[in-house]
Amino acid sequence: MAVSSRVSLLLMAIVVVLATVANAQAPAPTPTSDGTSVDQGIAYVLMFVALVLTYLIHPLDASSTYKLL
Repeated sequence: MAVSSRVSLLLMAIVVVLATVANAQAPAPTPTSDGTSVDQGIAYVLMFVALVLTYLIHPLDASSTYKLL
């Protein structure tokens, strides 16, 4: 009787260990980009577009009918 209880206890321990290992999750990988570099790239593009538009609109404004000097 003692042998069968030891075998059942050993089998129970193996089942518990296997169930614990099966439910364990690996940690999530660290992100390669946190999004701030993407946001900064978009900001640079928008600033460049604003600069180009400013230089395109400025000659039109300077050649208006208003004579400052």
